[in-house]
Amino acid sequence: MNADRLRPVALALAAGALAAVLTGCQQGGAAAGGAAPSAPATSTSVPGPAGSGGGGTPTAAPTDAPTAAPTVAPAVKKPASPKTSKPAPAPKPTAKPAPAGCVDSTPGPDDVDPDEFALYRIEELDGSTGKVNLVVQHGAWGCGSPDSDGGPFVVTGEESRWALDQAAYVTATNPIVASAENQRIGVQELIDWVNAHPDSGLVFRYETGDDGAIHRLEEVFTP
Repeated sequence: MNADRLRPVALALAAGALAAVLTGCQQGGAAAGGAAPSAPATSTSVPGPAGSGGGGTPTAAPTDAPTAAPTVAPAVKKPASPKTSKPAPAPKPTAKPAPAGCVDSTPGPDDVDPDEFALYRIEELDGSTGKVNLVVQHGAWGCGSPDSDGGPFVVTGEESRWALDQAAYVTATNPIVASAENQRIGVQELIDWVNAHPDSGLVFRYETGDDGAIHRLEEVFTP
């Protein structure tokens, strides 16, 4: 009777002991094997200098700087030396063309220039008239030779007299004045020169006023 009562108790104790044994084995195996070591973490930090107390900022590895290709200067072409050549021969002088309207013989009435004449002498009149007489002869310009500077003034017909106002505008060139350009002179200066060089035949261009007398007299330059 007592044995039947103790049997469940013994079974319970045996089961407890067995559970304790199994629990001890499991703990012992874990302690003996230990946890598997984890892989160390990879650090990209660069250690700082000694005593700095920590890592520095990551530094990229230096790379080689690209080398520029050498520049080749373009070749400079030397200018070609100018060729020397003989100077062109000077052009041969050509004959001067005859001026338009020139005459190669004694001029006729239609050839006479109405605005020009050759002056030979001066006749003084009474001072009350305020004029003097010019002894002149009309004509025309000759053609002259090809190598000359100009043709002569060829007169024709008889001498005539033209009144010149004492207050007229008069200009003269060589030989009355030492100039190839017309210079203004007084009527008396003209009278003095013509009296000292009678029959010179200098050519003058003239203009008359309302009274018919000459009020403008300009010498024509002849080389």
